[in-house]
Amino acid sequence: MSTEQTGFAARLRAGEPLYGTFVKTPTFHATEILGSVGYDFVVIDEEHAPINRESIEAMILAARARGVAALVRVGEPTDFNLMAQLDAGAAGVFIPHVNSVEKAERVAAACRYKGGRRGFSRTGRAGDYGAVATGQHLAEQDANTLCIPMIEDPEAIEVIDAIAAVDGIAALFVGRGDLSVAMGEASQTSPAVQAASEKVIAAGRKAGKPVLMLATSSEDQAALTALGVSAFLTGSDQAFLRRAAAEALAACRAVDQKTKS
Repeated sequence: MSTEQTGFAARLRAGEPLYGTFVKTPTFHATEILGSVGYDFVVIDEEHAPINRESIEAMILAARARGVAALVRVGEPTDFNLMAQLDAGAAGVFIPHVNSVEKAERVAAACRYKGGRRGFSRTGRAGDYGAVATGQHLAEQDANTLCIPMIEDPEAIEVIDAIAAVDGIAALFVGRGDLSVAMGEASQTSPAVQAASEKVIAAGRKAGKPVLMLATSSEDQAALTALGVSAFLTGSDQAFLRRAAAEALAACRAVDQKTKS
């Protein structure tokens, strides 16, 4: 198992401040660049972006080359898809819409060998293409693979303590975008969404599970940190590209306007 994978799992569980971002562009270049500037992790977005299995493999390899942990937000949490991402060397998986204890138990079992039902193989990247002995591979994967449910439905909030307590659930992610839409709220930081988020954070703290969130601003990050959130996503590669491109274009147009005046 790679050092960035084992190290990231330990740092996340220890509550270290960690920063990552979603990657939605189906190329390894964005992942490589993000690793070069110092991000701790990336979340490859299979759910909301046109990224296939071959692209994910290359993106995980790019992350490893830069020493950044790669997780995958899966499109479908089937046993096969979860196994495929982990065999490819992902440090863990984000599972969308985990809204019941039963679903949490099912996906946790699919990510685990001992006591679970993850299909066995040590001949992929996760097992160094067969170089890692079977016993070592089983132990390292079960100890360091991160199964992270995304809490983004009102039904999940109602049973969040039980979801957080499921064996094999490594951490919780609060998806305030989907949650606010499902709750009929116009803002991710509305009082109702804030109260729901705080319930998830409290459940994570009670179960000893770290909580990850996407901060909407520096002030939002500071408030969430005070509540106990330790790992943050800062946006996405697409958002970074759009913002930088807009700023560059605005700067050029400003110069043009000055020369004409």
